[in-house]
Amino acid sequence: MATEKTIAFVLYPGCTILDVAGPLQVLSALSALRPDYRTVVVAERLEVLDTDTPLQVRASHTFADVPAPDVVVVPGGGGPTLRALTDETLLSYLRGAAPEARPAASVCTGALILGAAGLLAGRRATTHWAMLDALPEFGATPVRERWVADGPVLTAAGVAAGIDMALHLTQELAGEEVARSVQFFIEYDPAPPLGGLDWDRAPKALAATAGEMWVRDGLGDHPLADRLAARLKSGG
Repeated sequence: MATEKTIAFVLYPGCTILDVAGPLQVLSALSALRPDYRTVVVAERLEVLDTDTPLQVRASHTFADVPAPDVVVVPGGGGPTLRALTDETLLSYLRGAAPEARPAASVCTGALILGAAGLLAGRRATTHWAMLDALPEFGATPVRERWVADGPVLTAAGVAAGIDMALHLTQELAGEEVARSVQFFIEYDPAPPLGGLDWDRAPKALAATAGEMWVRDGLGDHPLADRLAARLKSGG
């Protein structure tokens, strides 16, 4: 019998729930089809945490319970995610998990947390488009793609991109047939009423305002806040 592999989703206060729930649904379906994969949700403590919606969530395991997952996935968010860049307990967990994790993955601004843990240096990466220019602060080369794989690190763009990244990861872990079965199982066939995103019409001013607001809300007067804000204003 194959050795069970553990996929761990990381929770922290205030994260974006779709960053967690989208890829979690995909990889939980993988676990249902392939019992040699186990999907868990980890946090520092087993307590109810706020998200960026009225929904509250609770992890299934603590960091100490799952110190070396085979895959680790970090969600993003707004101000609370920027605040998490200074959470040494979270960063220490990721540094400890990273040597075993193939991959260490992120959704949206969760990439900045991987960066703060030192996992993006010298790598190509993506994140939410409003924060893409912040990636060089962590030694990463920003790439505007839906997801980016660079060695043992896998990053997804904003929010809903986590579903695509998770389907890609499912294919990497278990093959095309299983990934296609998962896609059918969750009936993932996006057809947004306004069509696909036209980046020429993107609200750039709104994104710039949101990015700086997240930085200031999350980091306050921390020195990193000034550096990130300057990068967002200068375009990297």
